[in-house]
Amino acid sequence: MRIIERHGILILLINLIPKYFRPMTDHYITWWNVENLFDIKDAPESRRPPDIARKIKADLTNWTQDVLDRKIQNLASVIMQINNGLGPDLLGVCEIENAHVLNLLVQAVNLGARNYQLIHHDTLDNRGIDVAFIYDANKYQFNAQEFFHHEIVKRYPTREIVQATIATQKGNEIILVGNHWPSRSGGQYESEPYRIIAGETLSYFIERIQQVKGNDAAILVMGDFNDEPFNRSLMDYAQSVRDRDKVVNGRNPYLLNLMWPVLGERNASYVFDGRPIMLDQFLVSKGIVKKTGKFDLSDNAKLEKFAGMVRGDYDIPVRFGQETPNLNGFSDHLPISFVLQEK
Repeated sequence: MRIIERHGILILLINLIPKYFRPMTDHYITWWNVENLFDIKDAPESRRPPDIARKIKADLTNWTQDVLDRKIQNLASVIMQINNGLGPDLLGVCEIENAHVLNLLVQAVNLGARNYQLIHHDTLDNRGIDVAFIYDANKYQFNAQEFFHHEIVKRYPTREIVQATIATQKGNEIILVGNHWPSRSGGQYESEPYRIIAGETLSYFIERIQQVKGNDAAILVMGDFNDEPFNRSLMDYAQSVRDRDKVVNGRNPYLLNLMWPVLGERNASYVFDGRPIMLDQFLVSKGIVKKTGKFDLSDNAKLEKFAGMVRGDYDIPVRFGQETPNLNGFSDHLPISFVLQEK
């Protein structure tokens, strides 16, 4: 009888192994404002509408094919160093003019094991710059039926919030929300209302996603917010916080901001007049934060810095520029990354 009981317990334990001891899957996720990745100055109308061409004509005076090729080459050299030379599994980008230049960037990233594909939409931005995602189709399946772009309006349309759904190989959905909020040009506080509206819009759509997908939907928000984690647009309107318990137990659609530990180390993704500013951030929903969910999250967000990318005591990003390009530059922002583990 004891032998039978022991045998039954052994069978039970064996059956539990796949459920509780399955290996974790790592998802290396990166965001980068690549700084004005524009098409060539005489791009055809099919790639640059006439109204955009008029607005940015002066900026593109020296933007030849050779200059664009060098910009692409420099960006690709960084992407290929990320994740110990494996490249990110998922890369969110902004300041992309169109799908053409995004395809050029993907083609320049020479990583044989990767099958990078694009998620892109031409937005209504005044300068024609967009938010997009690059994902490894060997690891994720993109649901084209759930691809949305949410227009933000304050008197006139400004940069849109882009939403896409991908599924992992284990069948778990991750809902991506890409952001490039209105800039601080004209003054931080004078322009703040535009970012407040963007934050309010983001929070509304997080709530809508949870209503449709359930409160435990895994939502990954990333972007250049042109504000820092402690600014009102993020804390009061996007409901981005640093308290995990508040995200898990709060009644509002709170988001955990992963950049607080990085900010505490006096690191920043952007430098203005010698002042480091953390404009680029990852925010995650309750479905990613809660310990009983399908994902595991640790404080591992970081800046990506490689040889030649920064200069000076403040680690100022070496920008490529536009009107007078610096052919040895990259972007005025540093990429940020973190690893999301899937159970």
